[in-house]
Amino acid sequence: MIRQILQVLLLLGALPAMAHAQETNGTIQESEWAAYKERFVAENGRVIDDANGRISHSEGQGYGLLLALLANDRADFARIWTFTNTRLLLRDDGLAVWKWDPDAEPHVSDPNNASDGDLLIAYALARAGTQWNDARFTDAARQIATALADEAIFEQNDRLMLRPGVVGFGADDRPDGPVVNLSYWVFEAFPVLAELVPAVDWEALGRGGLDLAREAGFGARKLPSDWISIADEAQPAEGFPAEFSYNAVRIPLYLMRAGLDDTALLRRFREGIAGANGGLALVDVRSGEVKEELMDVGYRIIPALADCVLDGTPLPAELKQFAPTAYYPSTLHLLGLSYAREEQQQCL
Repeated sequence: MIRQILQVLLLLGALPAMAHAQETNGTIQESEWAAYKERFVAENGRVIDDANGRISHSEGQGYGLLLALLANDRADFARIWTFTNTRLLLRDDGLAVWKWDPDAEPHVSDPNNASDGDLLIAYALARAGTQWNDARFTDAARQIATALADEAIFEQNDRLMLRPGVVGFGADDRPDGPVVNLSYWVFEAFPVLAELVPAVDWEALGRGGLDLAREAGFGARKLPSDWISIADEAQPAEGFPAEFSYNAVRIPLYLMRAGLDDTALLRRFREGIAGANGGLALVDVRSGEVKEELMDVGYRIIPALADCVLDGTPLPAELKQFAPTAYYPSTLHLLGLSYAREEQQQCL
């Protein structure tokens, strides 16, 4: 599978580091997906963030679509897509509203988008269209990817960058704008979307994110903050905690899932996130102070996978077993397990 994707990337001129296989057999086990959806997916296809007021958001819908695809469950994929399409894809520009709140009236109180959610949705749809030979998914993916390119991809300092949301992050919106979030770069998606919308230089967008990841290593631990000003030299954005926190924890996972071959960058992340008790550290990037150490298996699988990719260390036994805890770490856990089964069998 990797060889096939690499051949496509060579034809596109894309970075080999961004190759990612398209699973046709479920790399998420049926029992794992059943446990996840029982906990986090409503009957109408709404993916529930149970640690955030039980809201739904475009990120969660995108993750739900991707996980259903990796579980090879077409019925659940369609169910999640139906909610996404009818309840979130409400904007005139073709992007999704970022938040749907069951306790608010109306349920959508903020019409802004979140570009990581749009990217995840388009990516999952594109892969589903290929995996299940369904042009409806492919067409929807193309429409969202085109809208994302039109509204959220921009050039700054001779690089293509991804605006986190259409409103609120640009140079006209903030004194330190543009502001970006590196965790919104779902690197594995770019070669897939390049096949759908070749007029957009998705390779350059990925390269811009990688370059920023290499540069935005702040403080002694050399980690990026969640929110980064790129008005001039990269620095933590004003008005946000200068922390490597819950957003940024997924960056090294995205780099690994994309097949990144920059071992120096991955090792820098691995060393920076090391917690004193074997967990994943959330860090004040200026002082280097560890603000919190995350011990949930869904977070701990990220440094453990990095250990495997870098040094061949197998995953600890408890990380190879999935049981849902909270929406976000459970999602990361399944993405990590799927990656290990498909690309890093030695980790298991």
